[in-house]
Amino acid sequence: MTHFAVVAPPLPGHYNPLLVLARELGRRGHEVTFAHMADAAALVAGRGARFAAVGPASHPPGALGAYLHRLAHPGGLFGFLAMLRATAGITDMLCRDLPGALAAIGAEAVIADQTEAAGVLVARHLGLPAVSTATALPLNREPGVPPPFVPWPYDPSERGRVRNRGGYRVTDLLMTPMRRVLTRHGAAFGLDPNADQGFSPLLTVAQMPAGLDFPRLELPANFHYGAPWRDGEDIAALPWTPPRADGRPLVFCSLGTLQGARGDLFAKVARAAARCGARLLIAHGGLLSAAEAARLAPVAEVHAFVPQRAVLRQCAAAVLHCGMNTVLDALAAGVPLVALPIAFEQPATAARLAFAGAAEVVPAGRAGAGRLTRALEGVLREPRYRAAARRLAADMAGHGGVADAADRIEAAVGRGHPRGP
Repeated sequence: MTHFAVVAPPLPGHYNPLLVLARELGRRGHEVTFAHMADAAALVAGRGARFAAVGPASHPPGALGAYLHRLAHPGGLFGFLAMLRATAGITDMLCRDLPGALAAIGAEAVIADQTEAAGVLVARHLGLPAVSTATALPLNREPGVPPPFVPWPYDPSERGRVRNRGGYRVTDLLMTPMRRVLTRHGAAFGLDPNADQGFSPLLTVAQMPAGLDFPRLELPANFHYGAPWRDGEDIAALPWTPPRADGRPLVFCSLGTLQGARGDLFAKVARAAARCGARLLIAHGGLLSAAEAARLAPVAEVHAFVPQRAVLRQCAAAVLHCGMNTVLDALAAGVPLVALPIAFEQPATAARLAFAGAAEVVPAGRAGAGRLTRALEGVLREPRYRAAARRLAADMAGHGGVADAADRIEAAVGRGHPRGP
């Protein structure tokens, strides 16, 4: 059996599906340890994996909270650039301290999410087999696909490719702090950090289906789309009673664990749902105060957390910020969306949902109640949105989800790291 180390950004959107993968590997007899700054231990505790703290000098207790605050409140251009520098600082810490930590725990292979470049680079330095995971949008570049952080539609024409090239140039400029970190540590390791775009040459497994991505022509043969990584253990035992049916369609609204404090957006969605004759159920991730939640209570059912997949099975539509995990849960239930992207890769995910025909897109910065009402009414009334969502649900149902991902990882690591006869 193999001792896997998992290296990924310490955010619920990445850790939650990777913990499902860890539990699946654990059921097969493998050992799995997540490695990151000390605060990330809280994301792993009691959830089927071990944890190893890395970088106590530069990222002591409290560092993760400060970083999450930066992510949730970037504060304009200068704040955004500071957030990118902080992210590069985390990768610098991992490149510096992760080799010793992996050696200390006896890691034999690495599972590295695409969004943390230190994982594969350190694994190569240590001579360990590594596999890449795409828990969010795939980051693999190709000229015909826009960068995974822009809201651009798919345009295979020369004009679209020119725009994409410009987008990648801007991306590279913004990522200068990260590139410098990787170049410096790559030189120290005697490695090219850009080999295979920084991803595993053995395998990349994604938890999204091909039908949710733009058409791809240049993915490596070792890249595999899939289905959401879920199991029974990732549904918390939450006190929630389904609302009594009253003939109105049920709409679910979530803005995630970083942007869930946007009471203004929840209020606009509530007004739109009322105008459409729908019931609204809000999950704010514990980010609204009791007073803010009380202000929404007359127009919506408001909770900090709900058993999301169970809720979505009863919904006619969902209004989501386009975090990948919630999007996949909605689509797996055949639920069409109003995509309300706020930041990061969310606009790019929304563009792919629109391309698939499963969503109307209303950027959060332009989300007036009137525009939201028109979008939600269209998603509720026009069958084509639900038909598209159901096609994606069927696509995902045809894949093996986390079991298929674990099968591929075992096979890849076995090829990359033989263990006797």
